[in-house]
Amino acid sequence: MNHPRKVFLISLGCSKNLVDSESILGLLHDRGIRSAQTLEEADMVIINTCGFIQSAVEESIDTILEVSNKKKKGEIDYLFVVGCFVQRYGYKLSKEIPEVDGWLGTGELDKIPMLIQDHESPPLFFISRPTALADHTTSRIQTTPFYTAYLRIAEGCSHRCSYCIIPALRGPFRSRTLESLAIEAKRLIDHGVKEINIIAQDTTMYGRDLKSHPTLITLLENLLLIKGLDWIRIFYCHPVGVSDQLLSLLGSEEALCPYIDIPFQHVNPMILRSMGRDVQKEDPRILIEKIRSLKRDISIRTTLMVGFPGETDEIFDELHEFVSTASFDHMGAFIFSPEKGTPAARMQDIPDKKVAKKRLDNLMKLQRRISKEKNRSLIGRTLPVLIEGVSEETDLLLSGRTAAMAPDVDARVLINKGEGIVGEFSMVRITEAYPYDLVGEIV
Repeated sequence: MNHPRKVFLISLGCSKNLVDSESILGLLHDRGIRSAQTLEEADMVIINTCGFIQSAVEESIDTILEVSNKKKKGEIDYLFVVGCFVQRYGYKLSKEIPEVDGWLGTGELDKIPMLIQDHESPPLFFISRPTALADHTTSRIQTTPFYTAYLRIAEGCSHRCSYCIIPALRGPFRSRTLESLAIEAKRLIDHGVKEINIIAQDTTMYGRDLKSHPTLITLLENLLLIKGLDWIRIFYCHPVGVSDQLLSLLGSEEALCPYIDIPFQHVNPMILRSMGRDVQKEDPRILIEKIRSLKRDISIRTTLMVGFPGETDEIFDELHEFVSTASFDHMGAFIFSPEKGTPAARMQDIPDKKVAKKRLDNLMKLQRRISKEKNRSLIGRTLPVLIEGVSEETDLLLSGRTAAMAPDVDARVLINKGEGIVGEFSMVRITEAYPYDLVGEIV
């Protein structure tokens, strides 16, 4: 049987999902199946879905329906759906959307070649409890720009946050070995990567499940020894796991980006307790003070949730005040989504959606003002910027990032004077500041 000629992969959701997508492309490439640059030139489409919250589920459904319509019209021959959405909703999906030729849960992604080889049989469905762990031996095709890549150091999650279904979708937390991560990091650098972004559901838990008990500190110290790596960035740090030792390293090592991502979710002790967080060990205000006391200026990104069960106006005011005093460099926020199967979905006193939306708007309005003030303080300074290419808004501007800006989620530096090389660093003098962008010129 002939293989499809080209595959177009649509990756939804987070950066951890993107790494899965890169592994899928690598597995297919090993079997002679090439990637299409556009959907129009493909005869097969794979959708790697997200199922974390309701909005992600709706995006997955809309994408599947949109592509299945193309299949009905004969514009593509095959459609496969994989990932968290499949893991969450199981076998009933095959009856709901018969146009799909095969389904894979998060624990069976290595079976993608088998799924495709048997695509002429009745739709196949592979789903099991996730226990697999991709490592340096897993084929991977990098889809990010050549100079930046994600390094997933672990899979799954063993926290029991009351609102979250990730442990059910991804399985228990399981770490890769130091050796495996070093091999992959060196390989990425050999291919031109200058920025490695470390990701896991909770990077601070790294190594606790391994017999040798390495830590995130050990891993970072190993990566810092690799020549040719300019930036190492740390994502997704649970507040409890952010140790003084980690902060000391972050405050002293130049190759570690002055950046940390800590999803605080909330500040009120009662809400945090209801969320399943350890309020005895977790005090967001104290942690912020520790980070701000470092000699090095560290950029803090966080994620917050409004509208959680039991959140009153007074409790929201406490959160609002926390954001004001913490003065986050980057912040995302979202409205609580009662996900079926989680303890939080059964809780009482869920704020009205309109109230929650108003709280979200107030929080983001505050953050917009904070971001603008922080950016204005940078006017006149000259900063090293990683050049990423022509701006998406206009080809008259270049776009880049400082070490305090993460790919995909944070602001950009727009460059209106001078020439730069994509993937190289240029010194840029900041001349203008806006809430979520800086403007400067290469000097």
